[in-house]
Order: sequence, then structure tokens, then C-alpha cells
Amino acid sequence: MANNHHGADQESRVAVLVDCDNTTPEILEYALRVVAQFGRVVLRRGYGNHTTLANKWQEALVRLAFTPCLQYQYAAGKNTSDIALALDAVEALFDERADTFCLVTSDSDFAYLCRKLRERGATVHIVGEAKSPDALRNASDQFFEWVKPEPVVEQPQAASKAEAAKPDPTKPVAKQRPLFVVEAVALLAADSSEGKVSVGGLGSYLKRADPSFSPKKYGHSGLLDMLKTYDLLKVQQESGGHWTVRLASTVN
Repeated sequence: MANNHHGADQESRVAVLVDCDNTTPEILEYALRVVAQFGRVVLRRGYGNHTTLANKWQEALVRLAFTPCLQYQYAAGKNTSDIALALDAVEALFDERADTFCLVTSDSDFAYLCRKLRERGATVHIVGEAKSPDALRNASDQFFEWVKPEPVVEQPQAASKAEAAKPDPTKPVAKQRPLFVVEAVALLAADSSEGKVSVGGLGSYLKRADPSFSPKKYGHSGLLDMLKTYDLLKVQQESGGHWTVRLASTVN
């Protein structure tokens, strides 16, 4: 099955399998944004022991609709989660439930799984941290390195009573330009030979990355109207009548 990043009659089916014992919950939203360009996510599973899943991972797995896959440790120091993840990945491939896999891990033990999946025709992406060894990076079709973001310290501001009051529903919503739209264009355009992406393809990607996404939520009548307000983006109509968008910095 051919991969189509911008949607098609037959989209790639993506499985996102997370080695929770080996990484941090903060990586999960980044992983979902990355894989949204490759197709429809049909499997979301997080693997770990009781301590991992019941504590630091519980909030993220629930909020992002992942199925927790609890693996008890049968002996001290033994990790059964890796075997469970690998077996589920092979089973999903053979059952034809998924043809594209995103493994969220920095553990080189998964390099062999990556090679076996690819031998069977699957596409394998890995989202990992800087500590990921070359043996793991090179076993995938594409490796995405997650870097822990620097904490943002906001200066406290004294809000007046008027500002603290509930917004007036009769007033139009102020137009906003969220940065994640620019990040989405940069991600998709980087995979394009012309450095641009169709507005329709961008819309499909944004919906996959965040099912609740709507330009109206940010005060815009539609996605094209929204994109035209960005200084960092350049929108243009092509000869065929469709619209494309690229980063303004890439325009000659």
C-alpha cells in the first residue's frame, strides 16, 4: 500500500506503540503530531509495568486516548513490556490492521523489530530522545528526535475586574494565530520537493493531529482565511485553482 501524506481514498493505517518504561509522557503529543502526516492513527497503545502506568503515565494515556497495556514483572529486573509491544506490532501487521508503525522509544532492543517489520513491507518511524543509539535510528525509515522544551516562565500580571469577567458572547472572537499551524506547515513542507503543501492537505493533517481543531475556534471563517493572517506563512493560488501554503522565509 502506498503512503500518501495528504490523504487519499485509502489512507495508511498507523499504529503508535509506546515503550512507557523507557521514555517520558511529554514525548507523546509530539509523537502524535509527527505521525499525523503519515495517515490515520488506528492503534494507540502504551506498554509498561504497574508503577509506570499507574503513576506518571496515567494522565497522558487517558487524555490522548491510548489503551494502557499493563505487563507485570514476573521476576525482578525483567522487562516483559518489550516482548508484548513487539508481539502486538507483528500481530497488527499480519492482521492488516496497520501498515505504518510509530515506535516511541529510545531502546535499541527494538532495532530487530523495526527490521522485521520493514522486511514485511511496513513503514517504521521512531520517535525517541537524544540518547537513542545509532543502531535504533538506522533501523527505521525515519527517526524523529524529541527535545525536551525549555520551561516558559510567565510574569504574573494583575488582572482588573473587567479583564477577569467572563467574555461577552455577543462580541466576535478575537482572531488568533496559534504557532502550531506554522509548525505543521514546516513539517509537511519539509517533506515536499517544492517546499509547500496544499491547504486541503494541511487541513486534513490538522484534523488528524487534533480532532477538535477548527479555525472558528480562533476567530476565523475558514482555514484559508486563517492562513492569510500569518506573517510567517505565504499563501498562493496555483494554476489549477487550488491553494498552497509555504513558510514565508522560503519565498524567493
